[in-house]
Amino acid sequence: MKTPAPLIDQKPAGEPQSESRVCTLHPGETRDLREIFTTYAPFVWRTLRHLGVADSDVDDVCQDVFVAVHRKIAGFEGRSSLKTWIYGICLRVSSDHRRLAHVRRELPVAEVSQGTMAPTQFDDVERSQARQLLASLLDELDEDKRAVFVLYEIEELSMKEVAEAVECPLQTAYSRLHAARKLILEAAERVRSKEQA
Repeated sequence: MKTPAPLIDQKPAGEPQSESRVCTLHPGETRDLREIFTTYAPFVWRTLRHLGVADSDVDDVCQDVFVAVHRKIAGFEGRSSLKTWIYGICLRVSSDHRRLAHVRRELPVAEVSQGTMAPTQFDDVERSQARQLLASLLDELDEDKRAVFVLYEIEELSMKEVAEAVECPLQTAYSRLHAARKLILEAAERVRSKEQA
């Protein structure tokens, strides 16, 4: 009878883990890449959706983000929080993804309803419409304003962390947030006016 192949994470007792799975973030602090993924995957997934990555592509782009984290973690100097650093990677990866030709030409279609809806269908529809509205409002912002708005208003980072993540001066981040809020409110007012007409 064949012995089953060992799992990737199994190591004999006392043997250190491979360098590809463990990294040093701050002096004396070691973090496992699996721990980083477990901790930050929901944040990355939400962030990518807010940065305009289509629902059908979020899983693939999320994987691209963690591949980049794996490649670059050794160069992380700890000048910002790990969350802020990962957000910077999300910005670059989502921006690259949106520039791909097939993404620009792709036309999203509404999902076809499958079967009967649960008793909470009104709530589900309302939440879905709110998400779609937010996505369309965010689509009206340029990348700089969108990044600041998403980090501050949705992910609730401090403005200092936002400025670090988008690599701009603090006052510039405040200026982008102010402009983004104004544009979002104007766009929401246009939508409201259309609905009332």
